[in-house]
Amino acid sequence: MKSLVAKGGIFFIILMSFQVEAQQVYKEKFAHTFSIVARDKTTGEMAVGVQSHWFSVGSIVSWGQSGVGVVATQSFVNPAYGPNGLALMSEGKSAKEALDLLVAKDDGKDFRQVAFLDVKGNAAAFTGEKCIVSAHHIVGDNYAVQANMMLNDKVVPAMAKAFEEHKDLPLADRVVKVLIAAQEAGGDIRGKQSAALVVVNAKPAKNSWEDKKVNLRVDDHATPLVELQRLLQVHKAYEYMNKGDLAVEVGDMEMALQAYGSAEQLFPENLEMKYWKAVALANNKRLDEALPVFKQIFDKDDNWRELTKRLPKSGLLTVSKTQLNQILTL
Repeated sequence: MKSLVAKGGIFFIILMSFQVEAQQVYKEKFAHTFSIVARDKTTGEMAVGVQSHWFSVGSIVSWGQSGVGVVATQSFVNPAYGPNGLALMSEGKSAKEALDLLVAKDDGKDFRQVAFLDVKGNAAAFTGEKCIVSAHHIVGDNYAVQANMMLNDKVVPAMAKAFEEHKDLPLADRVVKVLIAAQEAGGDIRGKQSAALVVVNAKPAKNSWEDKKVNLRVDDHATPLVELQRLLQVHKAYEYMNKGDLAVEVGDMEMALQAYGSAEQLFPENLEMKYWKAVALANNKRLDEALPVFKQIFDKDDNWRELTKRLPKSGLLTVSKTQLNQILTL
């Protein structure tokens, strides 16, 4: 009995020691998770993707800057690895040099898991000795995959395999495939809750608001990767919408029609995409094709009819008064 008590006391002391040590290095949030940092050899785009059983994982794990690199910082997260790592890489340090410098200064490194990737495609990763198993990483050609607190040891190899096998996909889609492979291999032992995807360009952005090519977060969802994949599809559709808007600005209605049509194909249930396609058709003297589209939209939501009344004054609908009346009386 005394032996059991003694053993129990020792275990309690060890546990408390671990908790105190963890509390000393952990000042933000947990993010026990799996992630990837990667670069597209053809476009030079760089990405970081992540999923976790933790709320809003994208707010602390994923970091990126066009023309510089990307960072994933997880386990007992030290968020400073993000901005500090990007700063070092922007000064010309390689991913490994930057990561080694920051790890060497981190008293809590045993609890960290971090991956850097620089604009040249050099990747580096670190997994602390006290990260919760299953925890490890693989550094490959233009990528690194890493995970901790996984159900099994199959997760990280599955991620590397998926990245190697989907070379034909755009980088954003390729990263999502990697995250899906991780989940299918077992994923986080606790389950799933949030996910994020960031893609930055090879060259520095001219303006800060142009820095992220893709910046998607699923903060709380039963199936975050399903939702992330859906959001990526919506993102692509709205990229076409933006191209259509720019074409309207310069009076290129044919280009606007093509862009809005492409957007609608990607997101066919979205009324706005149908609407601007109808506007582009009308502006391209194809009113007969536009009218049934306008009617379908007005039947579902009459506010679009009211909006249509306001467009001519802004020069966004360039039809005659007779034609406008045809549209409004549908």
